Amino acid sequence: MSSAAPTPVTKALIYGGKTGWIGGKMAALLREKGIEVVLAESRVENRADVAAELDSVKPSHVLMAAGITGRPNIDWCEDHKPETIRTNVIGTLNLVDLCNERNIHCTVYATGCIFKYDDAHPLGSGIGFTEEDAPNFDESFYSQTKGYMEPMLKCYPNCLILRVRMPISDDLSHRNFITKIVKYERVVNIPNSMTVLYEMLPASVAMFEKGLTGVYNFCNPGVISHNECLDLYTKYIDPTYKYKNFSLEEQAKVLKAGRSNNELDATKLLRDLPEDVKINDIKTAVELCMQRMQKNLTDEFGPLPDSLPKEVRKD
Repeated sequence: MSSAAPTPVTKALIYGGKTGWIGGKMAALLREKGIEVVLAESRVENRADVAAELDSVKPSHVLMAAGITGRPNIDWCEDHKPETIRTNVIGTLNLVDLCNERNIHCTVYATGCIFKYDDAHPLGSGIGFTEEDAPNFDESFYSQTKGYMEPMLKCYPNCLILRVRMPISDDLSHRNFITKIVKYERVVNIPNSMTVLYEMLPASVAMFEKGLTGVYNFCNPGVISHNECLDLYTKYIDPTYKYKNFSLEEQAKVLKAGRSNNELDATKLLRDLPEDVKINDIKTAVELCMQRMQKNLTDEFGPLPDSLPKEVRKD
């Protein structure tokens, strides 16, 4: 376990808090805990502006949840490489480096989509990639930029790097992995490590409160497949929902960039989490998430599934 001397979390400056999904959720979570939150105004690629903001706000902690993933998906990055580098590489390094100069703990919500199953980590083996493994997936430019970043970020003693994967929430956000695959005509069916935000974002607070630094696989333990996720969606949200599978080879024909599929080992995360923080295995976590989603959507829209928005209903 690597850690900095814990500093009380009194004021958090969040990059990606104004318009970002995870950044917005972290802002709400910290405010609920009574922690002062400032949503960053500067853009991370503008080093002088970030430095001035850090000196003005004087945060105890910085959260980096800004990044380019592309709209509607990471295929966008294939045709916008300079823009992707500017935020995902230059901007992230700017922020972490400036925080290090000021001895400010910085948590980076990064990605675990930098690996793919291989001979040493076969699909279905239960052998997950650890924090020490070097990235082996570069079939999308988005993942390439993230793969470049991690070895550099590890050099900073003030930095906590969280490998988020296929994040899942209990709403219909367009960023929610479940919402994304519900809208697809066809899906691959491959077990993957995933991150249920309801459980994992509070865990991240406990981690930076403890002063943890370095890389962590930031996923619920175990793996769950696309089909298992959609079966739970059918069970709790829309019994009329139907889906079709296709192969990785068929998927590759309709995508500009490849997609990462992997299992990440949760041993280090479970070892270093504070004792009072409990996270469920991924299959339990997703089922509980669907139960919360059922209640949330019923409260928001009315009886399911007829009240669901059109974009998630299939004729």
